[in-house]
Amino acid sequence: AMEKSYVSMFLLLIAISCVLAKDAGKKDTKETTAKPKLPQTLSRGWGDQLIWTQTYEEALFRAKHSQKPLMIIHHLEDCPHSQALKKVFAEHKDIQKLAEKFILLNLVYETTDKNLAPDGQYVPRVLFIDPSLTVRADITGRYSNRLYAYEPSDISLLYSNMQKALKLLKTEL
Repeated sequence: AMEKSYVSMFLLLIAISCVLAKDAGKKDTKETTAKPKLPQTLSRGWGDQLIWTQTYEEALFRAKHSQKPLMIIHHLEDCPHSQALKKVFAEHKDIQKLAEKFILLNLVYETTDKNLAPDGQYVPRVLFIDPSLTVRADITGRYSNRLYAYEPSDISLLYSNMQKALKLLKTEL
């Protein structure tokens, strides 16, 4: 009986710590076994009217060729923090409008590109990449321990960071 309570405690801890780094090693096996319940649109609820790319490679290609910045959202379907941010992001009219000027990608898995995890593999995190394919590590949220994390209450900061990512383009290219 003792062992059982340890297991449930452990599962609870896993559920709570979804914002923390995912164990990259365990990731692959989980992904191949857990089939999505329903076919999903590429938006995964972050903005169904927006055009989302399917892969990181496609997103980089399109950013480079369209000369638009790329916005990447790392999240997890079963993470309450991700869900909460998704809700305010999807319902924020100005963000949805501004997002049309970006190449968009949301990921529920980590890529092999270490540049997309400058300070760790936590979710949710949002990164911007310019058309020269440079990760703009200088566009950060308000948390010093998770530079690219945003809470629902930070949605206006995320909006201004999106504006910043677009402004940088005009001045640098």
